[in-house]
Amino acid sequence: MSGERNAESSNDERKETALTLYPKWQLVFEKYDADGDGRISIVEFRDEIRSETYQHDLPLCAVKQILKKADEDQSGYLTYEEFEKMIHSEEVQGLFTRSVNSYVKYAVVPRHRRPQDVPDGSGVYEEQYSCYPVRLLMIIVSTLEIAAFVWDVATENKINATGPAATIFMYNPYKRYEVWRYFTYMFVHVGIFHLIVNLIVQIMLGIPLEMVHGWWRVLCVYLAGVIAGSLGTSVTDPKVFLAGASGGVYGIIAAHVATIIMNWSEMQFALLQLLVFLILALVDIGTAVYNRYVINEDKQIGYAAHLAGALAGLLVGICVLRNLEIKRWERQVWWASIVLFSSLMLAAVLWNIFASSFFYP
Repeated sequence: MSGERNAESSNDERKETALTLYPKWQLVFEKYDADGDGRISIVEFRDEIRSETYQHDLPLCAVKQILKKADEDQSGYLTYEEFEKMIHSEEVQGLFTRSVNSYVKYAVVPRHRRPQDVPDGSGVYEEQYSCYPVRLLMIIVSTLEIAAFVWDVATENKINATGPAATIFMYNPYKRYEVWRYFTYMFVHVGIFHLIVNLIVQIMLGIPLEMVHGWWRVLCVYLAGVIAGSLGTSVTDPKVFLAGASGGVYGIIAAHVATIIMNWSEMQFALLQLLVFLILALVDIGTAVYNRYVINEDKQIGYAAHLAGALAGLLVGICVLRNLEIKRWERQVWWASIVLFSSLMLAAVLWNIFASSFFYP
C-alpha cells in the first residue's frame, strides 16, 4: 500500500510539474509552428532546430529525444498533443524541463531581466556547445599556417626564417611601413615545434570557443591578439622580429578567461578552469622572460606579443563573446574594456606613425 501511495504521489507531482510548465512548452511549440496550423513538420523541425538561429534553444541530446519519440502516428508532423504527451514521459521530463528553462531564460525573457521563476542551474554554459554546423575557423587558419611553413621548407630545403613566406609575411621592425606585416606574421613559424605547439593550442582551445560563441566572435578575438601582439612589440621591444601565431593563441587563451569571468555563475568548475588558463599563460611567458634576461639565451623571443595578445584577447573577449546573463557590473566592465582596448590600440598606432625617432631606420 505504501508503495502504491508513493507511486500515486510521484505521478501527481509529475502532472503538477507538466501543468506548471505548460506555458513554457506552449512557447516552444508555437515558436516552431511558423504557419500557425497547430502542427510542425518533423523534417522542418529537425532542420530548424539545428540551424544557427535555434541551435542554443535546446541541447542536441534533447533534439534527438524529440525526433525519436515525438511523432507517434508516423504522420510526418508533430501535433501539440503528441508534444504534450511526450512531456509526461518520465525519462525525458527532466531533460526537457532543464532545456526549456534555458530557452525561457535566454530567448523569451529580455536579456537584461532575470525571470524570478526560473532557477539557476549548473552547467548552463556547457549546454550552449554545438558541433553543428561544423566549426571551421581554427581549422582554416591552421591550414594556412601549415601551408606557409611547407612553402618555406620546400623552397629552402631546410627550416629557417629566410623562405619566401617568412620574407614576405614576417614582422620586420626595419620594414614597419609594410603595414601587412603587423598581421601576416601569424602565418610564419620558425621551427616545427613552434608550429605544432601553436596549432595544438589554437585548435584545442579555439574550436570549443567557436562551438559556444560562433566563428566571427572568435575571429575578432584572434585577430585582435595578432595585431595587438605586433603593435605591442613595436612599442616596447622595437628590435624584435616576429613570427608565429602566439599573439592570436594568447588572445584565445585570454578569451577563455574573459568568458569564465563574465559567465562565472553559469559555468561548472569556473575557478578550476580559470586557474588552469592563468597557470598555462604565466608559465609560458615566465619561461620566455627567464630565457631572455636571466640566462641570456641568444633568441629574440617576442614575449611582449604574448602579453599584448593576452590583454587584447581579454578585453575583446569581454566585449564580443556571448554573455549568458548580463549583470549591472558586467555592463560597466564591458564599457571599460571597449574604452581601454580602443585607447591602447590607438596609442600604439599613433606611436608607430609619428614617433619615427624611436625606431631604427
